[in-house]
Amino acid sequence: MATPKKGRNASAQSKPGRSLALILIALVALTGGMFASGHTKPRLGIDLAGGTSITLRAVPEAGNEAAINKTNMDTAVSIMERRVNGLGVSEAEVQTQGDRNIVVNIPKGTNSEQARKQVGTTAKLYFRPVLATEVAGGKGAASPSPSPTGSPSGKPSGAAGDKPEATDKGSASPSATPTTQGRAVTDALKADATPSASASDKGKASPSPSASGGSAEADASALQAKYAKLDCTDEKTRSSVGDGVKASEPTLACGKNSQGQWQKYVLGPAEVDGTDVDKAQAVLNTQTGAGWTVTMDFTDGGAKKFADITGKLAQNQSPQNQFAIVLDGDVVSDPYVRQALTGGNAEISGNFNQQSAQDLSNMLSYGALPLTFKVDSMTTVTAALGGDQLQAGLIAGAIGLALVVIYLLAYYRGLSFIAILSLLVSAALTYTLMALLGPAIGFALNLPAVCGAIVAIGITADSFIVFFERVRDEIREGRTLRPAVERAWPRARRTILVSDFVSFLAAAVLFIVTVGKVRGFAFTLGLTTLLDVVVVFLFTKPLLTLMARRKFFASGHKWSGLDPKSLGAQPPLRRTRRPAAPVDPKEA
Repeated sequence: MATPKKGRNASAQSKPGRSLALILIALVALTGGMFASGHTKPRLGIDLAGGTSITLRAVPEAGNEAAINKTNMDTAVSIMERRVNGLGVSEAEVQTQGDRNIVVNIPKGTNSEQARKQVGTTAKLYFRPVLATEVAGGKGAASPSPSPTGSPSGKPSGAAGDKPEATDKGSASPSATPTTQGRAVTDALKADATPSASASDKGKASPSPSASGGSAEADASALQAKYAKLDCTDEKTRSSVGDGVKASEPTLACGKNSQGQWQKYVLGPAEVDGTDVDKAQAVLNTQTGAGWTVTMDFTDGGAKKFADITGKLAQNQSPQNQFAIVLDGDVVSDPYVRQALTGGNAEISGNFNQQSAQDLSNMLSYGALPLTFKVDSMTTVTAALGGDQLQAGLIAGAIGLALVVIYLLAYYRGLSFIAILSLLVSAALTYTLMALLGPAIGFALNLPAVCGAIVAIGITADSFIVFFERVRDEIREGRTLRPAVERAWPRARRTILVSDFVSFLAAAVLFIVTVGKVRGFAFTLGLTTLLDVVVVFLFTKPLLTLMARRKFFASGHKWSGLDPKSLGAQPPLRRTRRPAAPVDPKEA
């Protein structure tokens, strides 16, 4: 039974080249994948690449403080992440801070400008009927809306050739007269969500009387007065318009048309909200020549609501056959309809380009938040500041690495050659993996992650020291180098695995219980700890096995770091101290 075991050990000891070839193949494959993917550098986080940090504060609606709870905050974080990531900004960080703040970090890069705009629009999404609209010509002034610029079409699914028309907000029809506006607002306050206004209504000043007509007329007059004075060109005014208005009440709103002009609106109560939209996406419609359009799929309940509102709107004159898509009090689109859209989905087309269509589809898909948020602060982080911090961190890491190398050279001499090569292999594996993990999982290298990589230098060096000391202990006991390496490895292996397991466990716990940049430190620490095990098993130990066959190390040269005299070994060697076990003549 002993002979086969000895044969297997000898075979394993005689072929360390297999392990070295395996790690070499892995390193070449990772490097090739890095260059093939075009990502030759790790992605940088906001503190290194620069970007914008936005702090959003949850604001209770109508004093409803109970709505600000952990469940709603977590839901808001999830929706914001999808909204920002929908623009391709996968490095963005969205996390809660305290019980009512959300911090959004958006690194500088592609689509970061659009992401900043959309993160600021965090209130609920509504579809409201348009009661009146006109271009804002200045404070207290109004001018007619531009005439229609074309007849882009919209269609319900499954209805070939059935194409009710729609328009974007830049193609609004001429405004109704103030008298008709008053009639529309009055009717809305009487709970008629989509008041009918035919051409014959224009010029008629007297609204229909009712039991509650006096109150409705008063509210309508107040809303009309605010509408007349509304100046959408003033940023402060725009930010406060619609504050405190419930979804069931009419409101005022502002939005930009395709000519870049501010348009102001009187809108009726919300008929459909963002939770009724199941999916929206930007589509290039080449069949009809409509260009970029936005398609919407509604939930079952949303499809019924949308069919009802479009059916009512289709009976009205312009602009009261339009519905406004309102996000945070801003009208992002105001298409009109000519007949009910009953197919459960619809298409909005108009003067869209690819970017504006994608922006609108992203808002429709992810715009319905359970809470209203206000921007508390917006800070721009410059790449220069992060670069200075990174340079300081790299200098600190270089100093630490230099001290480790000096210690290895002074104490282990020739063995330090193996340790330095192992450190280089570990560094190469770490770099290539970080470069590949950027596009794969959105990993971004930040300053805490750099600190984790620096700490890993000590962890890796510690593994080498454990192994080297075990080998030197075996030599002190009188063994020659080759058997000393093989006998030292099992004990060193157990110590290295236990040590790395503790480090990895600490990194995993830190990654789970923390948020934000600290997770970058934990992730890097865990990754480099796993790589330490790979390098020690597949590179350091096989390389030392090969070096033990070289005369310089095997003979115990004084500069090898394995000189028996320097280590205090006492001849004769252990293999001659103990008498050999008697051999049974029968076995012989």
